[in-house]
Amino acid sequence: MASILAFAGSNSSTSINFKLVKHTVSLISGYEIQVMNMANCPFPMYNEDQEKEKGYSNSLIELKDDIQKADGLILSVNEHNSNPSAYFKNVIDWLSRLERKFLENTNVLLMSTSGGKRGGSSALEVTKNFLPRFGAKIGITFSLPSFHENFDLEKGILDADLAAEHKKAIDGFLNSL
Repeated sequence: MASILAFAGSNSSTSINFKLVKHTVSLISGYEIQVMNMANCPFPMYNEDQEKEKGYSNSLIELKDDIQKADGLILSVNEHNSNPSAYFKNVIDWLSRLERKFLENTNVLLMSTSGGKRGGSSALEVTKNFLPRFGAKIGITFSLPSFHENFDLEKGILDADLAAEHKKAIDGFLNSL
């Protein structure tokens, strides 16, 4: 059975990207799925001094191992000022220091959402461009605009066209595993 690791690039306890991740995995069956809530994963800001003095935390090593064990990764990135959040970038910085190609041959369903009409598309594009440097295979992306108007915790994605686009993204991702 193929395995999937799923998380959002946000460490907020109220992350709408994490809500999108949880909804996405709820639509998938027949796979071993591990969902990580990054609000439970604090990492210090990366700097070389910290790395030399303290090395790598167990939680960072476990995250890298979980990523490398998975056949695929579902990731939804949040956007701060048209870029991925500092938290997400920091996690990537730490992981890449631990092992440069930590995403080697990992199929990624890359998503984003925001409260605005662009759905975090700038952060999605930035992330789509830099994750392959670490070995990721990103063939499928999905952006959900206007999260608060287009999403309900019980019903999921409310707009029929967006729901169909989301399903197509999921199916394409699963077919890549």
